Amino acid sequence: MSPEDTATGVRAVVEVLAKALTDRPDVVRVTESRHKDVTLIELFVSREDVGKLVGRQGRTVAALRTLASTAGEREGKTVTLEIREGK
Repeated sequence: MSPEDTATGVRAVVEVLAKALTDRPDVVRVTESRHKDVTLIELFVSREDVGKLVGRQGRTVAALRTLASTAGEREGKTVTLEIREGK
């Protein structure tokens, strides 16, 4: 598996989970960029869904970050997940 496939796999996992958790899955957009040794996954969702993805006391976003990080680690990548408000 190439490095590009790895990041795409992590990105796909985040996208599927985010679409399942949000009220407006059509707005969900996931981007990926590489910064030095870290792969940054940015998850864009509607304003209404930001709170839903953060969850109570940040538990949902913590779980999403753990899953993204673990998926990346399996392929030797360091992954960071950030949630952003989309358009």
